[in-house]
Amino acid sequence: MRVMNLGGLGEIGRNMTVFEFDGKLLIVDCGVLFPEEEHPGVNLILPDFTAIRDRLNDVVAVVLTHGHEDHIGGVPYLLRERSDIPIVGSKLTLAFIEAKLKEHRIKPKLIQVKEGDRRTIGGFDLEFLAVNHSIPDGLAIAIRTAAGMALHTGDFKMDQFPLDRRITDLTGFARLGVEGVDLFLTDSTNAEVPGFMASEKELAPAIDTVFRTAPRRIIVSSFASHIHRIQQVIDAASRYNRKVSFVGRSMIRNMTIAEELGYLNIPKGILVDFKSLQRTDDHKVVLICTGSQGEPMAALSRMANKDHQIRIHEGDTVLMASSLIPGNENAIYGIINNLTKIGANVVHKGNAKVHVSGHASAGELAYCYNIVKPRNVMPVHGEWRHLKANGAIAEATGMDPRDVVIAENGMTVDLRRGRATISGKHQVDLVFVDGDSVGHTTEETLKERMQLAEEGAVTVLALVDADTGTIAEPAEFFTKGFTCKPEDLRKAEEAVEKALANAAAGSRRGPKSEDLEDVIERAVANWMRRFYNRTPAITAIVVDA
Repeated sequence: MRVMNLGGLGEIGRNMTVFEFDGKLLIVDCGVLFPEEEHPGVNLILPDFTAIRDRLNDVVAVVLTHGHEDHIGGVPYLLRERSDIPIVGSKLTLAFIEAKLKEHRIKPKLIQVKEGDRRTIGGFDLEFLAVNHSIPDGLAIAIRTAAGMALHTGDFKMDQFPLDRRITDLTGFARLGVEGVDLFLTDSTNAEVPGFMASEKELAPAIDTVFRTAPRRIIVSSFASHIHRIQQVIDAASRYNRKVSFVGRSMIRNMTIAEELGYLNIPKGILVDFKSLQRTDDHKVVLICTGSQGEPMAALSRMANKDHQIRIHEGDTVLMASSLIPGNENAIYGIINNLTKIGANVVHKGNAKVHVSGHASAGELAYCYNIVKPRNVMPVHGEWRHLKANGAIAEATGMDPRDVVIAENGMTVDLRRGRATISGKHQVDLVFVDGDSVGHTTEETLKERMQLAEEGAVTVLALVDADTGTIAEPAEFFTKGFTCKPEDLRKAEEAVEKALANAAAGSRRGPKSEDLEDVIERAVANWMRRFYNRTPAITAIVVDA
């Protein structure tokens, strides 16, 4: 059996693992990575399907462990390339992906499973086990083939007091361990965090304090799929006689699905539409929105920037009830500062216990290694430091370091005769969704955007004698993103004239316009670097005199 990750190793997001056996491919998860500051203009980042693109007909199914975007967000883009790939998952996960695919006008082939089910799909014998996470209906997957058994945890933790009373099936993990787990793929996100993760229920006192003390409106931001957290907010609103309204398309869609399927309990009369809430006294209002990660277009970000129909006022309380995803810190703290400047009381992970992670910490991972006793371990889902920390935990429980495989995206890991080894590597790149464009934006494009953002741009219009290659009139300069003094631009004109004269003197044939454009761009770039210590994007336009 061969295993290859097309995303999710060395990063938090775009999780996608491909299992190959007997010429068939099974995909576990297909998520997205959210862009950071160095990805201006990018909406989403997808796994790179290149390594399997010419083998899509060999894909027997995509199995989804749970309904978070970093595990399901890439599915519509995969199904654009082959729309009839079966999608396997739990009831809530399939409901979320079906709604998402409807927006992409794709009608999927869905196979619903639950914990305890066992199915054979395309030669892969699959068993599904319950795992606890920050979203209901999470599943771990045991994958049996003639080459051995792999156990993929998905995202999980070991909350012993979950709100839905659905705990991680450690008995099932132990049973599989007795049978023999040849390759254990484990969630690494919190491998650096010691001990055991707190229970979701431990947030109740902090949330209750917010509702008991808030004098005006309460605005709660959360992931649009964090049903357990939102349930606690709704319960608190009910206790303190506040009305609730969901804000944002994804939040409304997901919470509607969750309520219809029975995963979210909303007391009768507490949920109202936003227009009705505008006529309600402020001390009886709760708004639940997206934007806890500082996403520029999400509701909370727009509120903080005063670019939303909902205006934050002095005395409002903003409860940011989510984690801080690495890379989003600056955006999140920017929102907190803007909200504080407006006069809101901002309650967040840094000043109150309003978040617990949905991922197993070091103690929980060690516990799992000790009951599963796998022959080989492959840490997944995390940055490089998380993967290494997870591997170190496996070694601390007694595993031979040779049996702990730390892989990178694109590496193939072969399970043969009970040993897992790295056997090769495919090129795996970041695939950017930029508006309606998928895969056309490149790293070079983003470098150009960053240059424009940081350094500005200069356009030079030069009227040049076509015969001599010398400048006929003083060049004109148009700058964007920074200003130049007129006397400085006259010096830049002299640099352009000198460069053109030197180029004309050294050319036996009549100079071409594109050659002159290069000469001008180099001359202006050198001048800008020397006199302004800047490297703007420079465009030269040569017009024949």
